[in-house]
Amino acid sequence: MSLYLVQHGKSLSKSKDPEKGLSAEGTMETERIAKVASSYRVAVSRIVHSGKKRARETAEILASLLSPADGLEARSGMNPLDDVRIFSNSLVLENNIMLVGHLPFLERMIGLLVCGNPNQTVFKLQNSGILCLDRVPEVKNPVIRWALMPSVG
Repeated sequence: MSLYLVQHGKSLSKSKDPEKGLSAEGTMETERIAKVASSYRVAVSRIVHSGKKRARETAEILASLLSPADGLEARSGMNPLDDVRIFSNSLVLENNIMLVGHLPFLERMIGLLVCGNPNQTVFKLQNSGILCLDRVPEVKNPVIRWALMPSVG
């Protein structure tokens, strides 16, 4: 199992785009990260996003390079303040799914899955970054396997 968590790319201000789509920088960083993930042969079966424009656009860029067999899916329950416990009940962790969403939702999901506590900060995501959670035989909860972030500083 691998579960990939992706914070959407940097977005435009609400005054420039009321739906807050990706900025040019957000598009560029997402394309760069997607190319690296593709070169590493990251296997994704489905990309699930929140439905918000910036998450959808990020998911579309990732899908164009990672070619998930089961395509893209907009799913409710992934907005910034939605309950991660409710959403996690619908997750099947054996299917190499990529979630593209927002903070604090994604960081709370990482805390819940890795530590059993959504209030425990385990990892700080970056816009366009990918975090891979995976299962290992000797550990009950998923562990952080690797991360690709647009900035190392």
